Amino acid sequence: MPNRTPHVLYVDDDPGLIRLVEKAMQRRGYIFLHADSAEEGLAIIRRGGIDVVALDHYLRTGTGLDMLAQLEEIEDKPAVVYVTGSAELSIAVSALKSGATDFVPKSGADEFMELLLAAIEHAIAHVRLNRAKAKAEREIQEARERAEMLLGEINHRVANSLAMVSALVGLQANAVEDPEAKRALSETQGRIQAIAGVHRHLYTSEDTRWVPIGDYLNSLIGELENTMQAEGRTAGIRLDIAGFPMATEKVASLGVIVTELVTNALKYAYAGRDPGEIRVHMQRDGDQVRLVVEDDGIGWSGTGKPQGTGLGTRIVRAMAMSLEAKVDYGPGPGTSVHVTFAA
Repeated sequence: MPNRTPHVLYVDDDPGLIRLVEKAMQRRGYIFLHADSAEEGLAIIRRGGIDVVALDHYLRTGTGLDMLAQLEEIEDKPAVVYVTGSAELSIAVSALKSGATDFVPKSGADEFMELLLAAIEHAIAHVRLNRAKAKAEREIQEARERAEMLLGEINHRVANSLAMVSALVGLQANAVEDPEAKRALSETQGRIQAIAGVHRHLYTSEDTRWVPIGDYLNSLIGELENTMQAEGRTAGIRLDIAGFPMATEKVASLGVIVTELVTNALKYAYAGRDPGEIRVHMQRDGDQVRLVVEDDGIGWSGTGKPQGTGLGTRIVRAMAMSLEAKVDYGPGPGTSVHVTFAA
């Protein structure tokens, strides 16, 4: 519309007034159309291209208010200037409430025409603004959809690439005979899977800003449990994880923390004794998230020399730092690790 002549439709059954309005519109350079009834006016509007409708209150069948109600069903409907000869202010109020942009009372011919032209100019500016806004919103939505589709494809490819790396690490682990090297490669594979899982959830998500943390951690720990059981570690894992969305940039770090804590518990908690239970609990409380991983094993308070190389503990601290999280160890028996961070 900004680059074309405005199209004005006048709906009235008064031939004399129609001719006067037509001359005034043409002097302004507008393209003028008229209709004698609401039905004819609606048919013209549905064909498209009308920018402003000057609508009389009293029509051959019904009133302009009836036509206004039917205009609500039309997409990209024109602006409406309501014209009434009635002295009742309630009619003008009803028209404005029903969607009219402005109203003009029928008074003396010169005064009426001046008011009508001013109202139509205002309505043209109004409809131009609304249509420009709608166009911009459509373009923003289309750009967002394209970006989300592209981001989904990127996450899909990253997940596939990480899965390939994980598989290669697994093949390497199967090829070596040294138990420590095999264990180190297996743990590396678990860390890669933790990050790959984030991308798998992202490319199936409707909103890539968030990851459903309950689904992600349940899937991650399930894969981890299967891997460990295949290696002969039979401790059971009990999950109590609330389902809520978590910001994408936090999920990978959290996934690595959970992987390390659960792996350490599976490896060391019940070494030399009957396998017990590992419990993973996570809840959101206001603006804080609290993760607890605990067992009933030999116990470690977080001080002194850790079991193994201590790499897992260092990784947990590094990931906690990226989350700006606080890591605490609860009292025994067993090990109880508490990780608290902002949601």
